[in-house]
Amino acid sequence: MTESVRARTRPGGMIRAAGAVVWRGEESAPEIAVVHRPRYGDWSLPKGKLKQGEHVIAGALREVAEETGATVVLGRALPPAHYMKGGRLKRVDYWVARAVAEGAPTAADEVDEVAWLPLEEAWRRLTYEWDAELLRSLSGAPLATVPLVLVRHGVAGSRDAWEGDDDLRPLDGTGRAQAGRLADALAGYRPVELVSSPSLRCVQTLEPYAGRAGLEVRREPLLSESRHDPAGTLRVASAVLESGAPAVLCSHGKVLPGLIAGLVGGPDEVRLDKGAFLVVHRAGGRIVATDRHPA
Repeated sequence: MTESVRARTRPGGMIRAAGAVVWRGEESAPEIAVVHRPRYGDWSLPKGKLKQGEHVIAGALREVAEETGATVVLGRALPPAHYMKGGRLKRVDYWVARAVAEGAPTAADEVDEVAWLPLEEAWRRLTYEWDAELLRSLSGAPLATVPLVLVRHGVAGSRDAWEGDDDLRPLDGTGRAQAGRLADALAGYRPVELVSSPSLRCVQTLEPYAGRAGLEVRREPLLSESRHDPAGTLRVASAVLESGAPAVLCSHGKVLPGLIAGLVGGPDEVRLDKGAFLVVHRAGGRIVATDRHPA
């Protein structure tokens, strides 16, 4: 970003928005959802501004549902779009999203028509080049992927200030808020298997989503700080990844870098902040993309 752009965007900060390239039908011949906005007289991909405190993934799910009526499952992240809006820089984060249910849009004041079009026709219908460019990027990897979400537990206060067994140290207020936001984000991937270090702070990080989805959290000692070993922990994660079911693993800052390196290759340089997560996407028996998301 140039200094002139920074100067123009600093007073109000960056505008954050989120949306998706929503598809239905066969992966080999998908139909893409495009929406008409009468206020602007344009055709665009479904998207909208985030609410205060809303996780970017939760915002994408909400905007897609409001503007298209579709319930979706997220795939890999797409390149974000950046452009100026009213003298401020606007960033729109996008995902590939498969429609699993369809209904009526609720944002009638913003969208008056939803069209499901073949890929080439959708590309021609879109008004803005940044939207069309997203459709071109779809060829980079499969549309349908299976996610493995690797989560670092939320904030749990100070290790030094905790008296007693460190595995019993719970999330603090910030960590509980992070766990709630994580549950909102995980809803986009619909994981059906939840695996956690037995440490209380890890289990509590997954409990809000587990409660909403009616799932149990399986405790795996090899994901803990005290019991893990690189080879054994990698075997556990690889088995979950290769099961073919959407899943979540929650572990610790000391465990995850080596685990991520073992799964996706390369040195153990990926460090996740507390409450943050990395999504590993698998298709056709291979890893096709990884997406990193903040808490």
